[in-house]
Amino acid sequence: MRISCFHIVCGLLLRLWPPPRAYSRYNDITLKRKFSSFFKSLVIELDKDLYGPDNHLVEWHRTPTTQETDGFQVKRPGDVSVRCTLLLMLDYQPPQFKLDPRLARLLGIHTQTRSCIIQALWQYVKTNKLQDSHDKEYINCDKYFQQIFDCPRLKFSEIPQRLTNLLLPPDPIVINHVISVDPNDQKKTACYDIDVEVEDPLKSQMSSFLLSTANQQEIASLDNKIHETIESINQLKIQRDFMLSFSRDPKGYIQDWLKSQSRDLKLMTDVVGNPEEERRAEFYHEPWSQEAVSRYFYSKIQQRRQELEQALAVRNT
Repeated sequence: MRISCFHIVCGLLLRLWPPPRAYSRYNDITLKRKFSSFFKSLVIELDKDLYGPDNHLVEWHRTPTTQETDGFQVKRPGDVSVRCTLLLMLDYQPPQFKLDPRLARLLGIHTQTRSCIIQALWQYVKTNKLQDSHDKEYINCDKYFQQIFDCPRLKFSEIPQRLTNLLLPPDPIVINHVISVDPNDQKKTACYDIDVEVEDPLKSQMSSFLLSTANQQEIASLDNKIHETIESINQLKIQRDFMLSFSRDPKGYIQDWLKSQSRDLKLMTDVVGNPEEERRAEFYHEPWSQEAVSRYFYSKIQQRRQELEQALAVRNT
């Protein structure tokens, strides 16, 4: 978003006016916002030698009760040209911060929101593989992190708190201007372009669209269609992979497929052992078979003995 600050100079009259409208660079929607709504504070500093220590500053600061205005006008008497400095502090939404010089050099960011700064830090950690391989919660600081955070190792959850001392208020926009009273000076107006960030107007339209009951039903219907389409795509992909694998090696693929089906069948039917091997005579000629038969007969004899002892005990009573 771009707005223009107009300085109209007549004698020692200084006016700050916006253009009639401000236009979004993303679309053709006209944004009707007051000029003052883009700023948090405004300071105009005139020549201290001419106007004295008590009358050379003009300040405007936003408060909760501030009434937005479309311009500012400052008047001072005088008959000589005056240098003035304008300090404009933008009202960033969400708030932005200026980074500590060391952190700014490390991340390549000068002024940004807190969330973007934390995201850039995480990207630096991932790129340089600083995350502890055994304890993912910790970061092993490299020499740059150690200089900035003053510790060899820290938790990533500690970074937001440690950032507090590394974030400063953003720099104001500084404009140096000369208020000329020379009648031969043709330059009576000075224009400055300032880039500001504004919320995308489509966001409010999307919110109202999503809150509508009728639209929610339509969205749910479209979500179901998307889900069905994705399922159909997955099924077609499975079929395609099956056909491609079969075309490359029909015999090997069929063998692998039968083994897979056999394993699945065993899991589904809770079959113990290997039925395919157990149905062959060679399976029972293994060295373990003799011991298994002996253990089987022994268990049967013990079972029969217990039954006889119980029967005799009942008869004796």
